[in-house]
Amino acid sequence: MSEEYLVNIEHEKLSFFTPAGEVKALNDVNIHLRQGEVLGIVGESGSGKSVTAYSLIGLTADPGKLISGSLYFNGHQVDQMTEKEMRKIRGNEISIIFQDPMTSLNPVYTIGNQITEVITLHTNKTKEEAKARAKELLELVGINEPEKRLKQYPHELSGGMRQRIMIAIALACEPKLLIADEPTTALDVTIQAQILELMMELKDKLGMSIIMITHDLGVVASMCDHIAVMYAGRIVEYGTTDQVFYEPKHMYTKGLIRSIPRLDTDEHQRLIPIEGTPVDMLNPPKGCPFGPRCEACMKICLKQNPPITEFDDTHYTYCWLQQKEAMERLAADSSAKSSGGGEA
Repeated sequence: MSEEYLVNIEHEKLSFFTPAGEVKALNDVNIHLRQGEVLGIVGESGSGKSVTAYSLIGLTADPGKLISGSLYFNGHQVDQMTEKEMRKIRGNEISIIFQDPMTSLNPVYTIGNQITEVITLHTNKTKEEAKARAKELLELVGINEPEKRLKQYPHELSGGMRQRIMIAIALACEPKLLIADEPTTALDVTIQAQILELMMELKDKLGMSIIMITHDLGVVASMCDHIAVMYAGRIVEYGTTDQVFYEPKHMYTKGLIRSIPRLDTDEHQRLIPIEGTPVDMLNPPKGCPFGPRCEACMKICLKQNPPITEFDDTHYTYCWLQQKEAMERLAADSSAKSSGGGEA
């Protein structure tokens, strides 16, 4: 099973042990990603999107602790690897684009220094070869006057340029997997579209996989093969992009889709927000974590976590409403068969 996928996370449970108590950040998370695929992980802040990806590259240090489950990348069991072994993979086979490029780049080193450091650290290239590769990478990500930019400091560049620099650093060693943690959050829509288009071009060119972490469903619609919708440390719905957008099954997914501005709505039609506040992860609810905010909440939703409801090989959800509908369909089919048998 682990060899079939580039990324294979099975039943991951991860907590942060803080002075205030145990924060159950991830609760039974499963993710499967093949070579060359793009997976979007969506959900509001604090849902566990970034923690899921960071755990794959060993960046959830103390007080974070893996409670149970297994994490495989390219045949390696990541959760069993030492820090020294992880360093060989991190930056080389798995790269990450962090959310804020200004805080990710070192303000006292030039752009050239920061890119060449990554190249010399992970490859056998000389300093001159690393400089040539750095220039090549800047051209690859669409930065003009690359030789001039290599001598500049982060504060001398615009937000869009800094984000392109971060992509260049992430791609320096041609990784098998690129983790993009909300890479377009601080950018305007024009630059955002350019960055997303660039990432897809580079994915096709290098044959890499991408995990796109975002709270913006509009971003994942155009570039992802599959979408995992997360809420309160759980994947509440998983499916192909078309399945999640056109056949959403979980009430949280439906709420997220309803809150997206559309071009075909009436001029004065208001967006429909998801009422209520996110879950307190120190004291999560006993039943379905979305229950207290769900407009279709039933008594059982508040008492017990829902089991999985599978619609086909690629689409599933955890929702009592879907369990109820499945049982009603089964009862209707059974009734139709028995009445048909009586007439015969």
